[in-house]
Amino acid sequence: MPTVATSPTDLLATIAGSAHLDGDRLVIDDEAGFRGTAIRDLAWTAAFSDDEATTATAQWLIWEASQELGARSASIQALYEARARGEVSGFTVPAINLRAQTFDMARTVYEAATAADVGAVILELARSEQTYTFQRPIDYATSVLAGAIAAGWRGPVFIQGDHYQFNAKKYAADPEAMTEEIRRACRLAVDAGYRNIDIDSSTLVDLSKSNVDEEQRENYRRAAELTALIRTLETDGVTVSVGGEIGEVGTQNSTVPELRAYLDGYRRELDARAPGATGISKVSVQTGTSHGGVPLPDGGVAEVKLDFEVLRELGVVAREYGLAGAVQHGASTLPDGLFHRFPAVETAEIHLATGFQNALYEHPAFPDELHREIEGWCFGNAADERKAGQTDQQFVYTTRKKAIGPFKRRLWDLETKDDILAAQRRKIAYLFTELRVDDSRAMVDRYIEPTEVHKPVPEALRAAVATR
Repeated sequence: MPTVATSPTDLLATIAGSAHLDGDRLVIDDEAGFRGTAIRDLAWTAAFSDDEATTATAQWLIWEASQELGARSASIQALYEARARGEVSGFTVPAINLRAQTFDMARTVYEAATAADVGAVILELARSEQTYTFQRPIDYATSVLAGAIAAGWRGPVFIQGDHYQFNAKKYAADPEAMTEEIRRACRLAVDAGYRNIDIDSSTLVDLSKSNVDEEQRENYRRAAELTALIRTLETDGVTVSVGGEIGEVGTQNSTVPELRAYLDGYRRELDARAPGATGISKVSVQTGTSHGGVPLPDGGVAEVKLDFEVLRELGVVAREYGLAGAVQHGASTLPDGLFHRFPAVETAEIHLATGFQNALYEHPAFPDELHREIEGWCFGNAADERKAGQTDQQFVYTTRKKAIGPFKRRLWDLETKDDILAAQRRKIAYLFTELRVDDSRAMVDRYIEPTEVHKPVPEALRAAVATR
């Protein structure tokens, strides 16, 4: 198993032979060795060290290695602008939420991407997922970049903050406090290296208002405010790709009047705050899905009636406004036979989360004993989330995601994970093909040139070097 270093000095010893420090720069001496044992030890240390200085050192080393080895965090903005202009089309970018086994899952994604010459793929984490998976933005970015390095990846790494969502009840009680939570989340994301952030203020839509502009007002006003904030955080010359949302997933389907009201109001608000600033690059809409799917009494998932015409129609309108198109959420539990229809209606992006979590938990190689422990944890720690009438299977299905953080190390260290990851890779490769992003690498490289960014050396690492 990988080693968790105990100090910055220990970390330097861990990478000795494959890399060393030269002043404020990391120098890779043995690329193959670094992409093998060294990066795994760094990833495990960053994820599981109890020492703050050691964690910070591992995070810095992984970031700097990503710069040296060409797996740099990047914004997908330029590609989406090209799509808005009609220069590229006919594909749907998969945005995959990595809740568990993040290092190995990221490695698996980029191995599959390399095999199919895929460039258009996003790895993301929702703000709510940060909490129950024990992954702050810096933790997530570090694990993703480490996984890309381990896969031998050279190319842009699109890391996205998904669903930076307003809590409607908290907003009603204290709008400023709730908005400040999202502001802080944006600052942390950009500081961690995210270059793609989805602002979800759709929870503030009020359908009781007299017209669609009034319904969407708080939504577009806050989305514009946060976009203006993000533009002030761009210190490396990279334009962060910002997404908006007009309808909360799981509610009624979105309409063209709603979309136009949102986009018109958003542009007015953004110009008032930051004249001429680049706006959102895409917009999420509701088409009939729900996050995680609807669990049946036996633990299965109900069939979803998804309206592809909504996606097609709203995508056309979105591109009129200079956006890449419409975004589909809550799609990972859909039947495999539907995915080819997303690029057919020019869906810009699709978000995939729970399906990969299910593939982990439900794989035959997942240990029965660990299954029982996780189920017991759900009954012991999430009982207050149980809805009236839920069967045990339904309850566990809806709450087992909350166990990912408490069982994080156990999941990363699974002895049977290779079999599970092989199945995940087959699913990822299938989705790449169905979403028509195979052979998209040249297209991405035509529009995206990741910026090289170096971060200051942590003081603890500087001190460790001085005492060697």
